Amino acid sequence: MAGVLFEDIFDVKDIDPEGKRFDRVSRLHCESESFKMDLILDVNNWIYPMDFGDKFRLVLASSLREDGYADQGEWSPLDSGPSRADSFEYVMHGKIYRIEGDDHTKEEAGRLSAYVSYGGLLMRLQGDANNLHGFEIDQHVYLLMKKLAF
Repeated sequence: MAGVLFEDIFDVKDIDPEGKRFDRVSRLHCESESFKMDLILDVNNWIYPMDFGDKFRLVLASSLREDGYADQGEWSPLDSGPSRADSFEYVMHGKIYRIEGDDHTKEEAGRLSAYVSYGGLLMRLQGDANNLHGFEIDQHVYLLMKKLAF
């Protein structure tokens, strides 16, 4: 799909392991099924409650438009036409503020960590550098989530 930077299915392995810091926010520690990526993600648990063992589909995209073309960075309920968000339950808009990598030789792909802030709710996606090749600092990204029945 055009405009999609990353997509995978994640399992919630732990919730708030360092303790609960905010009433309305939970920090999820997750692992992906296909690419073995590690995810730490803050979610508003009043809007979108998550439980230990939940599975969800996560998509990181540069645009909500189905055709992948860049949008204006603003969402309006008056916009007509299909949106990538229509098939998801929880959507956030944020900005990549840091990318860190392991020091490896050129023969090894290494691991990268991409950090995104969604208005103060933070995300760290860590794993094989090949899975994060489209990520750039200061890039705006949409996070789209949907719980899966299993």
